[in-house]
Amino acid sequence: MIDIFAKHLGDCANHLILLIQRHKPTEPLSVARARTYIEEHVGGDLSLARISKAVNVSASYFSTLFKQATGLNFSDYLARGRVEKAKNLLLNPNLRISEVAFEVGFQSLSQFNRSFRRIAGVSPKEYRNSTPSTA
Repeated sequence: MIDIFAKHLGDCANHLILLIQRHKPTEPLSVARARTYIEEHVGGDLSLARISKAVNVSASYFSTLFKQATGLNFSDYLARGRVEKAKNLLLNPNLRISEVAFEVGFQSLSQFNRSFRRIAGVSPKEYRNSTPSTA
């Protein structure tokens, strides 16, 4: 019961963080454009260099702006977005966890498992087993 509550609380916190980050009216235009780009390409090969180039600012300046605007560094923000997308995909029991990991842009299953547990508070398998499937 405590595990279910902890998972739910973690889900709510992650969702709230993403909502707060999406609705900052004073964030720099380059950060807003970057977040849109990330959402559209979350499963792709994204890097700080690629995103900063897409929004026409230097990587170091973009990194500073992004952290100031979102409260998260770029890699943490990207991991959270990928884990949120993975949560939706894990609802489909026909997809293997490894397929989900690569679909959302993680380079290895171990990286996915570590990030998922850090962000969601449970492993992808535990998350899947505790959530009703949609398929």
